[in-house]
Formats: sequence, structure tokens, C-alpha cells
Amino acid sequence: MADGGQISGGGADERDQFIPVRKADILHALIDDGRLPDGEAEKFRLLCRLLGAIYHYDYFDRLETLRNDYYYFNPDLPHDAPVDPNVLAQAHDELVETLVGALKGANFVEVHPEDIARSHHERHMLKVAIETPLEDYREVRYFRRGRHTAMVEIKEWLGLRRRKVEVEVYEHLVLMVMIKPAEEITPQLAHRLKKSKLRPGTILIKYFRDIARADLNMLFPNARVVMSLFDQLALGVPAIVGGVPILLKLASTLTVLFVVAGFYLGLNGTMHDNDTQQALAALSGLFALGAFVLRQWGNFHRQSLIHQKQITDNIYYRNVNNNSGIFNYIIGEAEEQDWKEALLAYYGLLTAKAPLTREALGARIEELLVKAFGIRVAFEVDGALARLKDLDLLCEASGGFSAPPLPDALTRLETAWARLL
Repeated sequence: MADGGQISGGGADERDQFIPVRKADILHALIDDGRLPDGEAEKFRLLCRLLGAIYHYDYFDRLETLRNDYYYFNPDLPHDAPVDPNVLAQAHDELVETLVGALKGANFVEVHPEDIARSHHERHMLKVAIETPLEDYREVRYFRRGRHTAMVEIKEWLGLRRRKVEVEVYEHLVLMVMIKPAEEITPQLAHRLKKSKLRPGTILIKYFRDIARADLNMLFPNARVVMSLFDQLALGVPAIVGGVPILLKLASTLTVLFVVAGFYLGLNGTMHDNDTQQALAALSGLFALGAFVLRQWGNFHRQSLIHQKQITDNIYYRNVNNNSGIFNYIIGEAEEQDWKEALLAYYGLLTAKAPLTREALGARIEELLVKAFGIRVAFEVDGALARLKDLDLLCEASGGFSAPPLPDALTRLETAWARLL
């Protein structure tokens, strides 16, 4: 049986749309690229600030919307707070739409249900068996950003054998879990929710880093460790080997114990001379059996706690944020990605000698990112062009795209900013 392992590295198996570079580094790289018109570097910096201010203003509204809609589903809301079912349904739809939109804006993609189903049958990185009552949840959704394959060293047969297994790792993962509403819960679920101090209808949102696909079911709020076959044999076989001799020894003396007990209780009038000694021996055997059972029970719970600690440690150091605390991060990431994509697209069109097709623009930006930062991404051309069009920074003619010069672009952004204010 596997004893767990450590991620030892790996390479990206696909290109993401996510641009993992700081805004300041992108700005410096574009200025240092040397293709801007002479003397207009400062105007380009001003354009960057205006672009950032516009996106920050826009995403601030989305952040407020998320906070307002999540109010009714927040686990911290008092349990006795009355909520109208119609208000709850509308808030749920708005929350999901806004949150999913923000996640997509931050270049998260939803994990396909087939990948989730496959994860339940894959080898865990830890030697634990997980039981997750999926019937407790009304809705479960995963969103990931970035993934790579990694080689995991697996220990087998008590560490006597080691081998490496390739696993898929999600670099950024957001889990959204909605507990069933009050009208759908069973008495058993109500008891579990009371122990967890969760309200029916609560939506839990958790953000993790570097989670192996096979470990997805460890992230559920009430995932429970169950004993693997190896653990059951490791505890059960010694219990049988040690317990059977005690039971066989007791079998011949239990009858005498009942006779002695009956004599002292007045239920039996006869007792032999050595019956008392045999009864005491039987009583000692019963105490020994009880102590043995308690020891095995303690071993069982000790092993369960060891496995539960493995899960807790594995998740604790990978959990980044939870519930409403995630909104600031997600909104900030979406805002930054929009800024990066719009700026890179504008720079690519501005510095081109002739109008570019969407394919040529995408290739130009991807080449620039490889040259400046050594990263390979699938640049989101359509989204970037749509953002430039919304800001009136895009010119299109005969299937080709171009951008207005810096002075004209600054004027248009200042007009857009004035409209917002």
C-alpha cells in the first residue's frame, strides 16, 4: 500500500491564457522593447494608469455585487436570520453568475465533470481512504487556473519499495460547495450540519494551491477518513490472533463463573471447593479480554487520527483563502488580467507597421512574452480586442486591426474616465 509522496516537479502540459507576470514588469518590458514612438514613453505610462483606473472602477462594482449577493449564503450569517425563499433564489443566481464571470475574467476554467469523476478512482498522494457524502450537497463546482504534470514518489510495502507515478496537479483551484437548503435536508444531514455549525443553504467557497487531481475529494468540508484494506488487516489480524486464545481459555471457565455467581445470588444451592478459584480465573480473563478490546479500539482510533492529520496537513498548507475573503483576490486577479490583455493588445497594434489580423496579433503578443519573460501562454485575442473596442481604442478595416496613436488614445481614455465619474 502507498504511504504518500512528495511532488518532485514537472512541466506544463498545456498553454494557459493566464499571464503570470506583474503589471510593473510588463510595463517596463514594453518600454524597454524600444518600439514606442520617440519621446512617448511617459505618455504610455499615463495610458497604463488611466487603463488601470478604469478597470479598477469597473471591478469595484463587481466586488460590491459579490459581497451583497453572498450575504445570505455566508456561513457567518446568524442561524436564525430569516431569509425570504424568493430573495434567496435570486441572490443565488446573481452570485453564481457574478462569481463565475469573475473567475473566467481571472482566466480560471471550470473543471470538467469527467475529470472530477475520474479523480475519485485515482491513487491519492496520501495513503488514506476518503468517504465523502455527496448527497449532502446541492451543487459542487471546481475552477482551476494552470495545471501541470508532476512525478510523485510513492512508498509501498512499508517503505521497502518506492516508485514514481505521474499525476496531474492544479496550480490554482477554487471550490464552490452549496449545502442543501432547509426543505431538502434529512434528519441525518441536519445532525451533521449542526455538528459542523453550518446553516442549510450555505455556500462554501475555498481557494487552494497545488492540488493533485486525485485529491479533489479531500477538499470537501466533511470528508471523512475510512480505514483502507491494509489498515483493516493490520489491526484485525493481530486482534484475531490475540483474541482467540483468550476466548478459548474463557470458554471452559465461564460456566463455573455463572455457577458461583448463582450461588451467591441465591439462585443455586451447590458449589464445589475449587469453583471459587476457577471463577476468579474466569473473571481475570474477562478483564484481560476487555483490556485487549480497548487496546485494539484505541489502535483503530489512533490510526484514524494519523490519517486525518495527514489530510489536514496536506490541505492546511495549500489553503489560501475562504468564503468572502476570496472575492478581493478573484476580483483583483480578473482586473489585472483584463489590464494586461488590453495593454498588450494595444501595444501590439500600436507598434505594428501595418494593420494586423487577429491571428497575427496573437502570435505577436505570444512571441513578445516568450522573448521578455520566457513564458508561453495562449493569448486571449478575442477578449483583448473586445476590451479595446469597448474603450474606443480599436480601429478595424478590411479584416485588419490597428490602434490610435498615443495622444489620441489618451484623449479617448480620459473621456471614458470622465463618463464614469
